[in-house]
Amino acid sequence: MSITIPLQSFFNLSRWARGPMRAGLALWLFVWLSMSAVHAAQATNVIEIKSVVVNGKSMPLREGRKLNLGSTAKSLTFYFGPAHGDNHPPLRLRCRLEGYESKWHEGDGFMFLAVRFFNAAGDQIDQKNFQVTGESAGWDGTLKSAALAHRRETLVVPPNAARASVVISSAGPPSTVGTYVVANLAMSESSGNSSSTILLQSPFDQLPKSNMPVNDTQVGWIRDGTHLSMAKIVQIGRDLPVKAFAIEDNDTFAHAEWRLLGQSAPPVTPGGHLVVEWNEMFSIGDGGFNAIGYPELKPGGYRFRVIGVDLLGNPDGMEAAVDLFVPRPFWVQPWFWGTMLVLVTAAIVGSGRYLVWRRIKREMVKLKNQQALESERLRIAHDIHDDLGARVTQITMVSAMSLHDPTLSEKTREDLNQIKRMSRDLVTALYETVWAVNPEYDNLDALGSYLCQMVNQQCDRTQVHCRLNVSELPHEIQVSSQTRHNITMVVKEAINNVIKHAKVSEVVMNVTWKDNVLDITIEDNGCGFDAHNGQNGHYGLTNMKKRMQNIGGNCSIETRPGSGTAVRLQMLIKPSTT
Repeated sequence: MSITIPLQSFFNLSRWARGPMRAGLALWLFVWLSMSAVHAAQATNVIEIKSVVVNGKSMPLREGRKLNLGSTAKSLTFYFGPAHGDNHPPLRLRCRLEGYESKWHEGDGFMFLAVRFFNAAGDQIDQKNFQVTGESAGWDGTLKSAALAHRRETLVVPPNAARASVVISSAGPPSTVGTYVVANLAMSESSGNSSSTILLQSPFDQLPKSNMPVNDTQVGWIRDGTHLSMAKIVQIGRDLPVKAFAIEDNDTFAHAEWRLLGQSAPPVTPGGHLVVEWNEMFSIGDGGFNAIGYPELKPGGYRFRVIGVDLLGNPDGMEAAVDLFVPRPFWVQPWFWGTMLVLVTAAIVGSGRYLVWRRIKREMVKLKNQQALESERLRIAHDIHDDLGARVTQITMVSAMSLHDPTLSEKTREDLNQIKRMSRDLVTALYETVWAVNPEYDNLDALGSYLCQMVNQQCDRTQVHCRLNVSELPHEIQVSSQTRHNITMVVKEAINNVIKHAKVSEVVMNVTWKDNVLDITIEDNGCGFDAHNGQNGHYGLTNMKKRMQNIGGNCSIETRPGSGTAVRLQMLIKPSTT
């Protein structure tokens, strides 16, 4: 605290001092006045913020510098009070954290108006308290101009109660201080359907309007507590002043109260409803209020203020304050997000490149294995074609040439013809196997061409007319060897059944490709059959359906006697992603 001595006083002393002795005396007087001013200043009330605790750790306070709470402050507690050695501490302290709140805090002190119930023997059996704390609405720091707040409470008279009394008290926490004024007190009772009965009225409403003092005997109330003089009768209001009960508690170690005299306590009926009404004004604090805590604060600047107030809640000019700020966490700083963006982008790019590399590597291994497998299939196909095919063809040729020998008996000639037919069937079977194994034919176009060739050959042998309707099939759509083999076997079985059993003159095969679905339909104009009479085994239908199910396809048959038969094969073939 800075001390200022008016210069005018020093100039007046200088005019008075005209000689060396007087000048020395003037200097001595100036020093004495300065020391007196310093002493007087030290005797004034001073408030200080003693410490600030953040996350359980005390923070150093430096005058003139903002206190950095850190970005991880989860809890904050301020400790404050009169300066050390102050002999005249303020009666009440208020505090507020500006930037966080607009409300002043003043501790947990409270006073109350209570209704006490007594039995017929005069023993107290119950008490209902109606507390007040802080400041009433309309309080402006004076008794003359502050507005009264109306209050109404309803309660039930307890069993065995005979009388009810009223107490106005500051006997809350021992350190409670402040002013509590009660005016126009009234109490009435109602029971059942009966009208209410007035039991108690404010004694001041029954006295003549006067500025003369009123004693306890006149009002029928007595002072009580550990500090009787704090219970007072005050005059409130400016234009139409009225008298009222007041507790002006300025002692942090005592309390006072107004209590209705025992003989004035009105009788009550157990179970009845009491209505207690009064007007009140108050300003209440806690003389021991010296600490307050706050939760986690948002980033920003704050100012914590502590002020001293008098009995009526008016500031007394004493104040202490500390400026503080909470920095933004590093994870919300622009540089952090810039760095994270770079790191995340690099991680995404790196991860993407790694995943692509792994995928390419897997595909390369897969292609390499597929190429090795196709090479082996191609070798097997060539071996069958070149070796077994040549040998079977040689057997066919030898048996055919032997038939020209005139010396052969009919039995031998018949056997050679049988060998010739079996050799030709074997050659056909070998070529079918070569076609199924050869990877060069693993596509839809090759499948369609082979089916047309196979059906045409089967029909030519039996003089059955055939019509082949094949849409354009893409060469790039891959079909596995297993799928091709099962489809050709089913088609071959269907054609064989038609030729052997249907008594047909024409067979129609339709092959289409749409929406990745291969659709093959074989229709005839034969005699048809009853699908429910057990002939399915004769036509091999069960085997056909099983073959299609093994490759994920479907085989359906529509027929009835005298109307022909339609066999439909459907197979979903997805384009290869490799």
